[in-house]
Amino acid sequence: MEQNNYQGALQKPIGSGFNATSTSKEVIKGIDLTGKIAIVTGGYAGIGLETTKTLSSAGATVIVPARDIEKAKKSLEGIPNIELETMDLMNPASIDLFAEKILASGRPLHLLINNAGIMWVPLVRDERGYESQLSTNHLGHFQLTSRLWSALVKANGARVINVSSWGHHYSRFNFEDPNFLNREYETLLGYGQSKTANVLFSLELDIRGKNFGVRSFSLHPGAIVETDLKRHMTSEQLLSTGVMDKEGNIIRDASKGLKTIQQGASTTIFTATSPLLNNIGGVYCENTEVAELDLQDDDPRKRMHGVTRIEGVMPYALEKDTAKKLWSTSEELTGVKFEI
Repeated sequence: MEQNNYQGALQKPIGSGFNATSTSKEVIKGIDLTGKIAIVTGGYAGIGLETTKTLSSAGATVIVPARDIEKAKKSLEGIPNIELETMDLMNPASIDLFAEKILASGRPLHLLINNAGIMWVPLVRDERGYESQLSTNHLGHFQLTSRLWSALVKANGARVINVSSWGHHYSRFNFEDPNFLNREYETLLGYGQSKTANVLFSLELDIRGKNFGVRSFSLHPGAIVETDLKRHMTSEQLLSTGVMDKEGNIIRDASKGLKTIQQGASTTIFTATSPLLNNIGGVYCENTEVAELDLQDDDPRKRMHGVTRIEGVMPYALEKDTAKKLWSTSEELTGVKFEI
């Protein structure tokens, strides 16, 4: 019987040899990506920038789509094998234009790393009226992956990585009102459902795509303070979530998920390049390893205060029927028919 990760059937550590303290540099050691093409959304800041640097160091050509070209140019200066293009994940037309340019080059696409994301934002809507975290974190990447599908298949062995978060614990995907039209907006609920969508999308994409040589993974990088995700957070919020002390110093403790950028990028690089994952897909990873199911029955927000146990994947993010429903819902919301 063919294996898949519906209901979390494959969510067990595989003995990667790495752990929470591992860095992207350690994970890429010995891996040659010469001749490979990668796209990293948000690849010019934070974890995305570290991902770009690491892939480039292994010989890959890395295409970085950016909304802010000038900022991206400064961040990427001096890194070899980089191509910079314009794209805004909240603008469907710009996604299509970017994808058309990539396809027109005729090149295969070996790695699509859907890394860009926003968090802790006030209620903002895109031109379609969709909530910005859902639009950026999931729907934009769903559309991008769909448009680039033929290039992924052409690679004869590609991976699509969706950078999710432990934040998926905050919310299931709300099919009745995903855009907060009839319920009170709460930023962490919006973030949580978008990150749950990342896990569900990876699960279903892997099952539909593996016969075409395309595997997909999702992951939690860790709580990394030195990224743009914190720009909407107050000092009080940073203090209450346990990532900063009363003196304003960043707290680092990889065992609790409080990581450096290099440690955070390690799981992205692991899911993108590890040969240990050649015959397994649709799994959610963390700490440079396949995560276990989180079967604790408590309020996840209690764990954030003081940072006690930030690990594991929620079973609801791996449900077969929910993954299939999200796929069709994403097609409806984007107007993109993603047929494989």
